[in-house]
Amino acid sequence: MSTAGFNSQNGTGTGQAYANGPSQNPVAMQQLPGVNYGMTHQPIYNPMQSKAPVPPGPGLYPSGAYQPIPPVSSYQPGQPPTSYPAPLGQPLLTRPLMGVPPSHTPPQSASPGPRPSLARATPPPPAASSSSYYPNPQLLQPMAPSWQYNTGPPPMGPPTSTSTPPRGPVANHVNQSSSSPVQPSPLPSAAYSSGPGMPPTSLQGYNQPGIAPPQMNPMASHTYHPSRPPYGPPTSGQPISGPPPTGPPPSGLPPTGPPPSMKPTPLPTGPPVANVTPPPPRSDGAMAGNGPQPSNSYNHVDNQMAGPPQHGPPGRHLGHYPSLPPGYQNTPGPHKSPSPMHPAMQSATQPYTQSSQQYQQPPGGPGPAQLSPSMAAMSLQSSTPEALRVVNLLQERNLLPPSPTPPPTPCLPQDLQKINCNPEVFRSTLTSIPQTQSLLNKAKMPLGLLLHPFKDLTQLPVVTSSTIVRCRSCRTYINPFVTFLDQRRWTCNLCNRVNDVPEEFMYNPVSRSYGEPHKRPEVQNATIEFIAPSEYMLRPPQPAVYLFVLDVSHNAVETGYLNVFCQLLLENINTLPGDSRTKVGFITFDSTIHFYNLQEGLSQPQMLIVSDIEEIFLPTPDSLLVNLNECKELVQDLLRSLPNLFQKTMETQSALGSALQAAFKLLSPTGGRMSVFQTQLPNLGVGALQSREDPNQRASAKDIQHLSPATDFYKKLALDCSGQQVAVDLFLLSSQYCDLASLGCISRYSAGSVYYYPSYHHQHSPAQVERFQKDLKRYLTRKIGFEAVMRIRCTKGLSIHTFHGNFFVRSTDLLSLPNVNPDAGFAVQMSIEENLADVQSVSFQAALLYTSSKGERRIRVHTLCLPVVNSLSDVFSGADVEAVTGLLACMAVDRSVAASLSDARDAMTNAAIDSLSSYRQSVLTIQQPGLLAPACLRLFPLYILALLKQKAFRTGTSTRLDDRVFAMCQLKYQPLVYAMLMIHPSLYRIDDLNDEGALNINERTIPQPRVQQLSVEKLSREGAFLMDAGLVIYLWIGRNCHPNFLSQVLGVPSYAAVPENLYTLPELDTAESQRTRAFIGWLRDQRPFFPSVHVIRDESPLKASFMQNMIEDRTESALSYYEFLLHIQQQISK
Repeated sequence: MSTAGFNSQNGTGTGQAYANGPSQNPVAMQQLPGVNYGMTHQPIYNPMQSKAPVPPGPGLYPSGAYQPIPPVSSYQPGQPPTSYPAPLGQPLLTRPLMGVPPSHTPPQSASPGPRPSLARATPPPPAASSSSYYPNPQLLQPMAPSWQYNTGPPPMGPPTSTSTPPRGPVANHVNQSSSSPVQPSPLPSAAYSSGPGMPPTSLQGYNQPGIAPPQMNPMASHTYHPSRPPYGPPTSGQPISGPPPTGPPPSGLPPTGPPPSMKPTPLPTGPPVANVTPPPPRSDGAMAGNGPQPSNSYNHVDNQMAGPPQHGPPGRHLGHYPSLPPGYQNTPGPHKSPSPMHPAMQSATQPYTQSSQQYQQPPGGPGPAQLSPSMAAMSLQSSTPEALRVVNLLQERNLLPPSPTPPPTPCLPQDLQKINCNPEVFRSTLTSIPQTQSLLNKAKMPLGLLLHPFKDLTQLPVVTSSTIVRCRSCRTYINPFVTFLDQRRWTCNLCNRVNDVPEEFMYNPVSRSYGEPHKRPEVQNATIEFIAPSEYMLRPPQPAVYLFVLDVSHNAVETGYLNVFCQLLLENINTLPGDSRTKVGFITFDSTIHFYNLQEGLSQPQMLIVSDIEEIFLPTPDSLLVNLNECKELVQDLLRSLPNLFQKTMETQSALGSALQAAFKLLSPTGGRMSVFQTQLPNLGVGALQSREDPNQRASAKDIQHLSPATDFYKKLALDCSGQQVAVDLFLLSSQYCDLASLGCISRYSAGSVYYYPSYHHQHSPAQVERFQKDLKRYLTRKIGFEAVMRIRCTKGLSIHTFHGNFFVRSTDLLSLPNVNPDAGFAVQMSIEENLADVQSVSFQAALLYTSSKGERRIRVHTLCLPVVNSLSDVFSGADVEAVTGLLACMAVDRSVAASLSDARDAMTNAAIDSLSSYRQSVLTIQQPGLLAPACLRLFPLYILALLKQKAFRTGTSTRLDDRVFAMCQLKYQPLVYAMLMIHPSLYRIDDLNDEGALNINERTIPQPRVQQLSVEKLSREGAFLMDAGLVIYLWIGRNCHPNFLSQVLGVPSYAAVPENLYTLPELDTAESQRTRAFIGWLRDQRPFFPSVHVIRDESPLKASFMQNMIEDRTESALSYYEFLLHIQQQISK
């Protein structure tokens, strides 16, 4: 790839505006005119793709952005209204037609003249021009958005060169001879629909012989994410059912039996036949950065992105409707014993037992490439798998599971499933991969992975070996899903290359036996860590280097954060990760830059002031970063004196840009971590910003402006930092607008983190102070990896095209991570480039190469195996609704920045409409009235509605711009399990906690109350309710709450005595107090950040924030859940 092309994909081309959008695969962004790449030249479905409305017609919705509507006033049971009455000037949510080429400019959401009605979801006949579908082409209006799931977005800068190959290693999933990736293209209607004449899909599933079919549980549900677009082509065949359930299986989980597409065949006796010639060995050269970069080591790295398992049970809300249809009554859901984990930690209920499992494959035995013989023992049952049980969303009200449900289990043979990657680390939106791109397009579900690669694990096998066994062709690490042909040869599960087993690998260090390579730890564990030999490093591993950059302006001193920071660092200075080489340094700034000489031998620290902020320099380069062990006393003296040093400052200006440049110069020789603390808008020198927020437009603006950066200074500096192995973490503590959209780029592109504490003040906001203290302690002491790179590989025929998270894309599939921390999540979108008919399963492998704080070069490898299916029903049965929602949220953030917020909102709604429409048209064999969904997707509309009401995407409600941008950052950066709580909070009634179903952890009894629907209808003035919204926990006290709870838990005699600003519960020696505090502490312990607790009454200012999370109720600007279902039904039935 040309340098210009490489730079343009990351927005660094000279003289060009850049977009703060997703990083893309530069190869996948190239396309010859008029050519669609792929197995059958099949266009790729993308819910973000524009859909044009059709001319107006009677009784149809007007086009336009998703707008508030008044309550339905004339609802007739059993017959949904054809439209909602809309006040003048407030059009309803559009349902644009699919089949129009994507528009890369923000589509207008409204136009003068009569509004066209929404297009029917049924596909038009294929045509060269989509306009031929319309009876009257002259009436076409500006296109409304939807996603194109499986192609990368258009380049944000100059187009990539199509003649120059990409620099650096080419992933095994890219065909080197004809690098022809799938491209975004106009979508003819044929790409969307199953088409007339498709035979009905059987809903029969597989079960193991002698095992009862899974029990049906109409109420159990799998939590899902509200804003994920639908992916994937439908497969034809039968749905899968899984191993025997231990209880009523949650309806959102796909069965774990064999995929129906895997027909029993004779057991192969030789190596699996590859469907293509293995690609030649890849070169080992990595793309050069502007700093020391071990190219060799980068090419030895593989890493896949997957998100932690979502656990937050979604709450389904029912507003106050004029009337309810028959059957849609408030009946209790099925009783389930509480899960031992929080809704956000469902998968933790499944122990991570990889290390103890034995690989049941003798030499020459069947591997994942020969799964069909393993399926022969499974018999076809007449029952429908629970995941495909038909649910009428308009009639079944209590869909929210009372306790967390684990993610779907892939339908693999049991011996392979036991050693598959933990879903907390690696998770796919579809646990059954469609055989072709056309099948994926037909399902209209997004295909992607969510990864939590550096997660803290309780069991992590570590291997020290001079030989790390990898495929000679695609460089895949040997893993549990390879096939051993005999003791001396193994077949790669990604490219099918036959490799020799090295002599050293014949010895098993665990059993101390020789001649059983298939029992080595590397082949027994889907997650493993290697101590890397010398060829994986270009330079000696860097030391742990920590540089703190502190705002000391008058505004910063007023907040009081400096005292908290210095005190916490003093307390934890001995627990900073590192060894005898660890270095630290400090820079403070206001209108000038202050350095601190901490050289050994000085009696006290020396402050060195540089007032020339235009041309910054380092006054004494050798004594500003010092060895912590040698100079610890000087460092402690500085921390004790800093708060008093600036106590009386009157300097109000902030030269943040110059301070960052100085810090970059200081860290460039070694790399390391830069921690920046900022309390106001930078207003002096380079990088100065001006306020772009108009408070009067927060609620009334049709589209939100200024979501993209005001300057590219911070992004360019972040890219320079990334090249020198420097990551920047930003702590923003401010009560005023700080332009997080611009400042956040310094962390996003350098693989850093953003922490945001709005209205922080040491006296006025004690809850924020407590949260800052807990977050900072975790930040200072958690595990850290330096100079890291991550690569994701996948089976030949699959392609990765878009990444989400904080990083810099160094080459087509290599992510540069100057720092990696255990709290960072990533996501990746994928497409299917070749027909997968020759394989029964596919694998994904993520490899993270990093330097530990102790100076060891390590490689952490995660491998995930999933079955391939050829029926649409099987694709749907394997859908992971939470993972789909999480990926859609990432896509919607990018769409909001690149196009507009209204485009992203419409596309999220269309994602739900498209997937349920595809299910109804192509999977259901008997058409029934109502809004029908498979059990595994029954929470999908609820999660989409939750996303539409989430702080990042909501409209019609006053939302500070920095708050909105931070919410978007969190959706892109947080692992799935934590992001889901921010999308769909969990509500519990806690005034009647008891020990029934309680957990016993470390001799503490943890109550497990039932999760409630997010509706005011579920609240009671006689009760107390706790809402876990991720970063904040609300405790709402009813006006008539029982005095026993008030006295035993809150320590007050009556409701009137509850303090206005209560943010912590008193430690009372009562059973009720101990239960309540144990439950809240248990919730807090299961996330790396610290949620503050706010006790609120009816009169509390925070009551509005609490009520905004009641997703199922209607507001002035948003539909209720039931109204939203009616809207989806109307669009599907058109």
